[in-house]
Parts: sequence; C-alpha cells; structure tokens
Amino acid sequence: MQDLNPLLATLAAYLLGSLSFAVIVSRTMGLADPRSYGSKNPGATNVLRSGSKAAAAVTLLLDALKGWLPVALVAWYGERFGLRGGTVALVGLAAFLGHLYPVFFRFQGGKGVATALGVLFGVHWGLGLAAALTWIIIAFFFRYSSLASLVAAVFAPTYYLFGDGLAWYADRRIAVALGVMALLLFWRHRENIGRLVQGRESKLGQGRKK
Repeated sequence: MQDLNPLLATLAAYLLGSLSFAVIVSRTMGLADPRSYGSKNPGATNVLRSGSKAAAAVTLLLDALKGWLPVALVAWYGERFGLRGGTVALVGLAAFLGHLYPVFFRFQGGKGVATALGVLFGVHWGLGLAAALTWIIIAFFFRYSSLASLVAAVFAPTYYLFGDGLAWYADRRIAVALGVMALLLFWRHRENIGRLVQGRESKLGQGRKK
C-alpha cells in the first residue's frame, strides 16, 4: 500500500489543482463566467476585469493556496507515509497541471502563475518570496504582468539551485519539476509573448489592446 502513496498524493494534488477558483468564485459572487469575457482566461487577472477586486483577490489567494497546500503537506508529513523529495516534485507539478488542464472544467484552465507561486512557497518560503519580488520588480519597471510572470518563471529554478546549501537543500527532482513548470508557463503565455514582441501587450492599469 505504501508504494501507492506517491501515486495517490499526486492524483489528489491534480484534483485539487483542477478546482478552477476563477469560475467557482465568480459563480459564488454572482459574476459572469471569466471564460466569457476579456482574455477568457480563468484566472485572477481576468476576474479583475469583471470590476470586482474582492473576487480577483480571493481567486488569487485560492489559486496560490491549491499549489502550496499539497507541497507543504508532503514536505511536513510525507516521510511517515514514505513520501520523499520526489513526491514533493510530483505533487507540485500535478497541482500546477491541474490548474492548466482541470478535469472538472473540460481541461480548459488558466495560465498558472498564482498556482506556480504557491508551489514555490510550498517548497520553501524564501524561494516563493524571491520569485514574488522578481515579479514585483519587473512589473514595477516595465508595467507588463505577462513579462513579469515570464521573468519570474525563468528565475525560479535558478534561485532554487543557487539556494542549495544557503537556505535549503536542492533536490534535483524538484529542480526538474520547476523547470517543466517554467516551460509550461511560457507555452501558456505564447500569445502574450507575441503581443509583447509586436508592442500590443496591455500594460498594468490599461485596457487590453486590440
């Protein structure tokens, strides 16, 4: 039975990640389905376009929480169930994939920035903080949310590897999972990348450019 524990933990993380809180929160608060307006992306940024900052904030928090929770639980209690570093990598990646391709919502999910950040905080609070600060710095100077997300995605695995021996012990399997997440973030932001290159990407505080 213990051999099944990593598989069960990974499946549970994926199912948790598949809860599209942008849709759930919008329905609960009587707002339009975020897949029906704006970028049609079920994420906190698009929920903000509904005009409800509260709904966007709750969505952001819950999307991050579903990335953090499975990683933190395995990190804290995994050893007694035979769940080690490899399972931390698996559940983090599974929660992230659940957000991108949610089984409960026809596999049509968001871009995964908040959930990825939650995973990073689950691995180590210092790693999550470093990635969050990177996002804030890039967003402050360049005013592009997508660019800030992409830069933070690139730096997250780098921070993890360079933090080995300083703030945490770097597990190669977790590093690979973070690298895969970064690649998937780039893939999910491919349209944003195209608009950035063409100079048509909307800046923070602006409406979406045509």
